[in-house]
Amino acid sequence: MPRYIVERTFSELPIGLAVITESVARRNAELGVTWLHSFVNAEERVAFCVYEAATPDAIRAAALANDLPVDRITEVRVVDPYRYG
Repeated sequence: MPRYIVERTFSELPIGLAVITESVARRNAELGVTWLHSFVNAEERVAFCVYEAATPDAIRAAALANDLPVDRITEVRVVDPYRYG
């Protein structure tokens, strides 16, 4: 399954993240999208979310269903420094 980094800009991070993450994961699963984890910048305005999905369009559909912004979607590969050497 392809892996993507999804960049999102928020005016502020949503309150009640525990409740939000459960509903987001459920809606994503209905669309064949898996949210693996996210990173936020120090100001907590930009999130970098790691997803697995068949296509970027599937991620956009899941974002729309979850009322989440999408600034950019980049397909990535994992490079693990502990795997080599």
